[in-house]
Amino acid sequence: MIGYYIIAGAWVAISALSNASAQTTAMPVVYDYEIVNTFPHDTGAFTQGLFVEDGHFVESTGMRGESTLRRVEIETGEIIENHPLPDRYFGEGVVAWENRLIMLTYKAGIAFVFDRTSLKKVDQFRYPGEGWGLTHNGTHLVMSDGTSRLRLLDPETYDQVGAINVTYQGQPLKYLNELEFINGEIFANIYGKDLVVTIDPSTGHITGVIQLSGLLKREDFIAGKTDVLNGIAYDEKNDRLFVTGKRWPKLFEIKLRPRPLRETK
Repeated sequence: MIGYYIIAGAWVAISALSNASAQTTAMPVVYDYEIVNTFPHDTGAFTQGLFVEDGHFVESTGMRGESTLRRVEIETGEIIENHPLPDRYFGEGVVAWENRLIMLTYKAGIAFVFDRTSLKKVDQFRYPGEGWGLTHNGTHLVMSDGTSRLRLLDPETYDQVGAINVTYQGQPLKYLNELEFINGEIFANIYGKDLVVTIDPSTGHITGVIQLSGLLKREDFIAGKTDVLNGIAYDEKNDRLFVTGKRWPKLFEIKLRPRPLRETK
């Protein structure tokens, strides 16, 4: 029995019966989900980055003239603080490091650095190419740029000091977007797909595929507004996983369920 999922525009076969001996790497675990809680989400938020801090969300949003860095109540979706970017910038992913919040922009090649408490801008730096998602692994900032490569940045100098080449069964996997580092693995949205993948940071291999089709019901879509799945946040203290999308009216707390293997003749 074989299920097919479109990952980054290419058909990828996920075998229900693992045959690791015939592969260069072990087949990834396929996960379904269970909705634990549903919370309101601002339909004006073109979500780019999302993480949990001190019992609330830090969220970055995109689109020129609409890009913001904000703090949001988890349960109510209420915006506690909101810092708009200048209209010419298209905001992207955000990460916390020590006393700073670091936020990428899409094509301007500029990242803004904010004071973690006040959200006041304290610095900025440049980088080549596009900026998409941002997280950290405890040592380096981990940045996506829409390719199959994740950049490793020194969190003090912001220089690139390495890279992770992400592959699925030996093939590059592009369109890595929003990132979250969870229990030693990198979780990544695949832009334009109802999928999140988990990545082994030491090898770049895909270890898991999280199938999120149907998470936001069709009746909850807002015509001309609702966009793609994007946004992963993990509450380490309470072991809670959250996902949402760009301009979605809802944000979901979910639990992952490994899809059982089925024997075939």
